Amino acid sequence: MRILKGILKRKMRDCGESGMTLLEALVSIGILGGVVLTMIFGMSGGALAVKENGQELTVQNLARTQMEYIKSYSYTVNATTYPKISAPAGYSISVGVKTVPNTNANIQKVTANVSREGALLMSVTDYKVNR
Repeated sequence: MRILKGILKRKMRDCGESGMTLLEALVSIGILGGVVLTMIFGMSGGALAVKENGQELTVQNLARTQMEYIKSYSYTVNATTYPKISAPAGYSISVGVKTVPNTNANIQKVTANVSREGALLMSVTDYKVNR
């Protein structure tokens, strides 16, 4: 076995070939391409997640701000709606008011709906009391 190793080492040294073969070059290019594609797909998925998260935060902030605005607005007897805040382009807010059954007329159930392009994204309900 030792003799065989020595002969192979001498042969390789005598040939003077120390470069890469075509097959080795193709395999390394394939591996590098796979790594680059994996990075591209990972980054695009991350960008989509960031965009979706931004939309969710916008919807939550719109709903929260609308409800706070309604709370700060004076109580209106027999109201069917309250004024709305301005929404960013593409978003819309609707406000509905109902009196709570089997109670006095001084309690209202207020619902704020946030939509985007006609699709309901979030609905928030709270109560407004005449104090």
